[in-house]
Amino acid sequence: MSTWTKKEKSTGELVITVEGENWEKAKNKAFDKLAKNVEIEGFRKGKAPKKIVEKHVAPQQIWLEAAEAQAQSALEAGIEEHDLWVIDRPELAIDEINAEKVVYRFTMTVKPEVKLGAYKGLSYQVEPAEVTEEEIQNELSKIQENFAELIVKEEGQVEKGDTAVIDFEGFKEGVAFEGGKGENYPLEIGSGSFIPGFEDQLIGMKKEEEKEIQVTFPENYQSKELAGQPATFKVKVHEIKTRSIPNLDDELAKDVNIPDVDTLDQLKVHIQEQLTAQKKTQAENEAMEKLLTSLIEGAEMEVPEILIDQEAGEMVNEYARRLQQQGLNLNQFMQITGQTVDSMKEQMKNDAERRVRSRLVLEEVAYQEQLKPTDEEIEKEYNEIAAAYKMEVEKVKELISSDSIHYDLQLRKAMDFVKNAAE
Repeated sequence: MSTWTKKEKSTGELVITVEGENWEKAKNKAFDKLAKNVEIEGFRKGKAPKKIVEKHVAPQQIWLEAAEAQAQSALEAGIEEHDLWVIDRPELAIDEINAEKVVYRFTMTVKPEVKLGAYKGLSYQVEPAEVTEEEIQNELSKIQENFAELIVKEEGQVEKGDTAVIDFEGFKEGVAFEGGKGENYPLEIGSGSFIPGFEDQLIGMKKEEEKEIQVTFPENYQSKELAGQPATFKVKVHEIKTRSIPNLDDELAKDVNIPDVDTLDQLKVHIQEQLTAQKKTQAENEAMEKLLTSLIEGAEMEVPEILIDQEAGEMVNEYARRLQQQGLNLNQFMQITGQTVDSMKEQMKNDAERRVRSRLVLEEVAYQEQLKPTDEEIEKEYNEIAAAYKMEVEKVKELISSDSIHYDLQLRKAMDFVKNAAE
């Protein structure tokens, strides 16, 4: 016998009573287990008659052993009886235990109920993808910058935008510090890659000129010994290079090496097509986000904190994987930034809650409309993932469960349904 009482934030209590024949069986089983370890003088361990063993085993000991052994099966039966979707580890308390029965109280968090608002006829408006002449010119300028060459400046001085090839060595209170020395280092003036103020003080220097530069390290500098401290750098300029920007002409268009693009006019058309496609995709994504926002705001649900916390944790893991692709790990990132996993999760909390709410409403749409992917659609998804990551399909199947693929496709179907039913 069990009862389920729902409380706020999708928490609740499942009270289960085990009594009668089931409790008798559980106690007998518990007694047999305990009897095997009872040592009684004159008998081999576990071989004494039941009547004698009963005098050496307290009833309360039998009840507790039986209660512990029955807890999991009782929980599973109660969850099945009330069709609960448990999303966190239940907490167990025993309200009552005696010779006649045991009463369990499981406190747990379950998947929240979602009451959908309108999900058909919502607004879905995609802004037109318009590309201006200025945007095309900006892309052409980027191409010119990418194909620019560094030309040695035989005369003149260092200017902003130049690359100065320098030797440098840093001193704190007259003593050279570790990591503060470089030779023939190409430094682009204005790149901001050195300590603030360093690059600006190179402007005006000439080839083979030497100079002492005074700087102060930022307060958040990664080396604690240097953070916020003044320092002197001895610098010598070996060479000055200036950027030579190529002309915007057919020759540059050919150098870009795009199929079927041989002239500047063709390059402009290509850029316009690319920008149009990018803007169209962006406009569609923005329209979908607005549509999803309408869907979420129209629904009623109480999202438990545990779901938001779990999602924030997964977002931190995703960020860690991106860092790994860049050659960093999460611990290094936290040392540099001074952040912790908890502070990162707190920053991601709002986005995590939106992701949870999005999933919950789309799950409910899929349930209401009975949207399920076919076996063929699941197989197609596996093949597309394999092609994208240049892997064998069977390997992908080892890494990603069919349930996970099924779930993702189901949510996609739900979103497509809402979009197709929009106005």
